[in-house]
Amino acid sequence: MSVAPFESTASLTSDIFYDILRRLDGPTLASAACVCAAFCSISKEETLWENACSSMWPSTNSEDVKSLISSIGGFRKFYADCFPLIVNKEVTEYQWDDYLDFPEEWNEAEYYGDTDELESISPSDFVSIVDIRYKDKTICSKVLWGIPNANGFNGWFYNCPFRIDLLNYAARENNSEEEVTLSVSDGLPSIASMERERKDGKLWRELRDGLRLSWIVVNKNVKQAANLASWCPLSGQRHWPTEKDFLIRFGSVLPAKDILPCQVVECNLIMKFRVIQTEGEGAETTVKLTELSMQLEDMEGAHVNGRNSLFILKKALSCRRSKNYSEALESCHLYSKVQSELKEVKMRNENRLDRLCILSGIAAFITFCYYIL
Repeated sequence: MSVAPFESTASLTSDIFYDILRRLDGPTLASAACVCAAFCSISKEETLWENACSSMWPSTNSEDVKSLISSIGGFRKFYADCFPLIVNKEVTEYQWDDYLDFPEEWNEAEYYGDTDELESISPSDFVSIVDIRYKDKTICSKVLWGIPNANGFNGWFYNCPFRIDLLNYAARENNSEEEVTLSVSDGLPSIASMERERKDGKLWRELRDGLRLSWIVVNKNVKQAANLASWCPLSGQRHWPTEKDFLIRFGSVLPAKDILPCQVVECNLIMKFRVIQTEGEGAETTVKLTELSMQLEDMEGAHVNGRNSLFILKKALSCRRSKNYSEALESCHLYSKVQSELKEVKMRNENRLDRLCILSGIAAFITFCYYIL
């Protein structure tokens, strides 16, 4: 019996290792790289990470997106940047007096940013890569190059509230009017009528628990990327604005230090579904995706304008991230808590001011009557 040379055995072992690793998802592949030197060496292959990205985000399958990812550092770096979620714990204990005084220290140029720095940020540098899953099945993949309406209307974009309605603009760019729907065949529960749904909320619970959103923003100029979505829904609202609509909110807390006085802002990613068919109408229950949008809001709930949004998005691509979902969720809950405290303090101050105005009016009326009589 002949013995195979050592080089052939080593080559065969590497091939087997590669065949094993190419079947793993991203997190498992990263863990396998820590097992031994052979796995560590093979796990650096870009093809493995390209497969992992393709499985996680089907929107990266197109050739133009693959070229983009290669230009910003490759699939391995892209996965490492976009798989962890943004974690922002800079939301400190709320101080009402400090928040009131802080904006007075800003002049107009400081508040709206340096013009020279703004010129270095182009809306065309940003790319949105979006994937929606329902129960581990991809139902929507969109890619939006640039920020719509950012270069026209004589600076309208920079001074008006920032908003991206990706569903509409991506459809225009792709020349596709394909509707995104979910039905019983996708795992939705069957409902007899909306009246019944209002009582038990079965359809609402299935949508809220089954939907997952990934909204990756890439800046071609600085070669950075980050996932601005929370993966799982943060909150939602049934029957808004009509009895057949469902609003589901994803998002993250982004740093705005040296950009806005509030230091942090909330990235709101809104997804809306509408029931277009029920079992009682002679067809299986079907819902249609009607909106998928992004907005940035400050601590008081005001929409951030386009100028500041560009600075915030660029800053968000280099902020801290974590693979621990509960840690990312904790930062969002902390922001909501501080925001609620802000609203309560503001309402108390407004109530005090209202009472003071009423008492002043009564005192003025009594004084007037005293002098008249």
